[in-house]
Amino acid sequence: MKGLTKEEVSQYQRHIILPEIGKKGQEKLINAKVLVVGAGGLGCPILSYLAAAGIGTIGIIDADVVDATNLHRQVLYGKDDIGKPKVEIAKKKLSQLNPFIQINIYQERLDSSNALKIFQDYDLIADGTDNFPTRYLINDACVISDKPFVFGSIFKFEGQVSVFNFKNKSGKKGPTYRCLFPEPPSPGSVPNCAEIGVMGVLPGIIGSMQANEVIKIFIGIGDVLNGKLLVYDSLTAEVNTLNFDRVEENCDISELIDYEQFCNTNQNSINMKEISVQDLKQKLDDHEDFQLIDVRESYEYDICNLNGELIPLGKIIDKADRISRDKPVIIHCKSGGRSAMAIEELEKKHSLTNLFNLKGGITAFANEIDNSITLY
Repeated sequence: MKGLTKEEVSQYQRHIILPEIGKKGQEKLINAKVLVVGAGGLGCPILSYLAAAGIGTIGIIDADVVDATNLHRQVLYGKDDIGKPKVEIAKKKLSQLNPFIQINIYQERLDSSNALKIFQDYDLIADGTDNFPTRYLINDACVISDKPFVFGSIFKFEGQVSVFNFKNKSGKKGPTYRCLFPEPPSPGSVPNCAEIGVMGVLPGIIGSMQANEVIKIFIGIGDVLNGKLLVYDSLTAEVNTLNFDRVEENCDISELIDYEQFCNTNQNSINMKEISVQDLKQKLDDHEDFQLIDVRESYEYDICNLNGELIPLGKIIDKADRISRDKPVIIHCKSGGRSAMAIEELEKKHSLTNLFNLKGGITAFANEIDNSITLY
């Protein structure tokens, strides 16, 4: 086991003087290897506190670049970083925070082809993602690799934290992600942050809790959130903990699968008629006769709109009489998820056949057709 240098003792002094950690505990941290999947809202605080705490080897995997919409919650980045790879900026900032640690970066998307190979170099996986296919992938790869998985998720004002596939001191394994969530939610039923928004400080709180679990696991102190789901409400500051058990049939995993297909991510687009933003622009220029419906909320419409008729998703079924039956109807939202849900419900309950989903929503229209539109 690698020992502490004089400089490292000085760096980690406030840790070392805690009797529960001490020099031996800090040495466990500097010999630990953690892979953080995602360098976004959750990834930023996880990475910052793990680096500061002295986790000796940190891996970062993320294929994205910094976007202006990231800055209200992804605190590793600034205006000058927009357009640059997140993993490169994160490594630079973390190296300045702690020059004694090793940081490995992977500017790629985690998938079934690379997960097991990348995971083999790490002791623990921390989840900083925001989508169900990747969470199931992380879980299954951790089960196959026999590694613990520190989970976190955020939704508007609420966050969740847990530890999956954790082996206690007696060698007994705890529940996996599939023990708590054996099946993914139906496509589009849980909007992402881009669609629904998120309180800027929330990922900082949840990500810090995840980092805390990682540190506890390596040092061997405290009670790990093994078989427990911590739920935090940022509006009330209430914390609830739910207990759940290991289900052996959900832990029998021997190979990775197509997780996009498993989560039916593209289910709506397979059978749904779509129209591109270029085609919409052409129809507008040609003054074609069609109905344009916006299913976002009124506060979103006030930020930017395409002069379509506003019928929020939650009211679309009750307001179905306002939808034309005798001409094409193009439905859009911010990026295409809610409009797909609206079309699915309208087709199911009212047998409409003249509905088209605007692919990419108003975001795509702003990026590809009219950059004067204010994005949010």
